[in-house]
Amino acid sequence: MDYPKTNKIFTETAAQVKAESYCAYQERSQQEVRDKLYEWGLHSLAVENIISRLIGDNFLNEERFAKAYATGKFKQKGWGKQKIKQGLKLKRVPDVLIKKALLMIDGDEYLPMLQKILSKKATLVNEKDAYKRKYKLRQYALSRGYENDLIADVLKSSDL
Repeated sequence: MDYPKTNKIFTETAAQVKAESYCAYQERSQQEVRDKLYEWGLHSLAVENIISRLIGDNFLNEERFAKAYATGKFKQKGWGKQKIKQGLKLKRVPDVLIKKALLMIDGDEYLPMLQKILSKKATLVNEKDAYKRKYKLRQYALSRGYENDLIADVLKSSDL
């Protein structure tokens, strides 16, 4: 009989060490680390102590996380600013840091990325009616987090 694996950590120092390696592996938001510490079975005072030590030791930096998240999601997944902003809000990143992170996205790369995504999707859309085709492309770009006015400009200027 298999029992579910439990990752309960009972001492604060053991949790500190494990949290350091958790943060060193990849950039994390404070909320992700907080959730993980609670998942490990720590109480709120210990969680806040560990988080403050992680921040002090520079294992945890919310601004660095937000910038890495924004540039990574844009360059790797082709997300637009709206979707990146929504993702950062879900991770409970402060609005000031979200704005700084969105400024890291290069404006010279943003429009070409949208054009690339739309042209790639256009090859997959099997719609003959031009109006319905543009509607499907617009909906796709909106779901990827791009702004409506930019999508309209790209769709007007190109034959997709």
